[in-house]
Amino acid sequence: MPTTTFPLPFRVYSTELTTRFRGLNRRDGVLIQGPAGWAEVSPFWDYDIAYSATWLAAALESACLDYPAPLIDTVPINVTVPATDPARAQEIATAGAHCPAAKIKVAEAGQSIDDDLDRIAAVREVFPGTIRIDANGGWDEDTATRVLPKLDRAAGGLDYCEQPVPDVAALARVRRAVDVPIAADESIRRAEDPYEVARLDAADLIIGKVQPLGGIRACLRLIEDIGLPIVVSSALESSVGIAAGVALAAALGTERACGLGTISLFTRDVTSTPLLPHRGHLAPGRVIPDEIPPAPADIERAWTERLEAMWAHLQARTNISELTGGAL
Repeated sequence: MPTTTFPLPFRVYSTELTTRFRGLNRRDGVLIQGPAGWAEVSPFWDYDIAYSATWLAAALESACLDYPAPLIDTVPINVTVPATDPARAQEIATAGAHCPAAKIKVAEAGQSIDDDLDRIAAVREVFPGTIRIDANGGWDEDTATRVLPKLDRAAGGLDYCEQPVPDVAALARVRRAVDVPIAADESIRRAEDPYEVARLDAADLIIGKVQPLGGIRACLRLIEDIGLPIVVSSALESSVGIAAGVALAAALGTERACGLGTISLFTRDVTSTPLLPHRGHLAPGRVIPDEIPPAPADIERAWTERLEAMWAHLQARTNISELTGGAL
């Protein structure tokens, strides 16, 4: 491993996905070991260093500080269905039928509304729980307003639609135009002002992801300040990263099914005991990576360089001692 100035031991992992997800066929990231345990930093490659440093802050907090005390023993989990064909969508939904909810990806680039309708109908045919959809801001305002009622009918009533449009003002207008509840994701985690969602009354609930929001404690502060219900979700992490999301959900005592069941999308996890839902739930606790799938040399070098850049950016702008409780 190349010499770095980053102060904690780390390992790079890389694994293929079982199904193309978010335009990816492979997922990789960095696992870091601190005094409190292992943590993950894995911003997607299209994110710049400034935003990626927020993900590193989350990992340093998790590695150096204990998780908050849980209010519940287990966290309800939704099954996640990628933007795949109806037959594969049914397979995934059937395998996750014990989960209380299914989240279906829609508005995938290169696909049509008919593709979304067929996927939702296929899942509805076999899945007994509630259905929610995630558009990742893939529609414009007119399209969202036009298609959401159709998708709602195909689902037999949607739990909510996550981020139908990218702009917060448009999100507010879509919310007023349709009967489907609206959840804000990118409008919270990638916004200069996440509180604009609440000011414009643009969403019924928010999606909380530990890494993009800077850590468990940052998430708890945001949730308290913004005053909207939350669904905790993953950022397509290994079980090490998922564990932080489960810790956040358990600390909140959430009753809503959380989007933390994405390990099934990995062909190999980093542990021999992956965080796969049992009867639709996950229990909070630390994960020790004992089967880390090795990264190719070029990916290892790229992550090492990126980690150094994130660390330098974070040092220049953050009180590291405060972030890590004096551990660094």
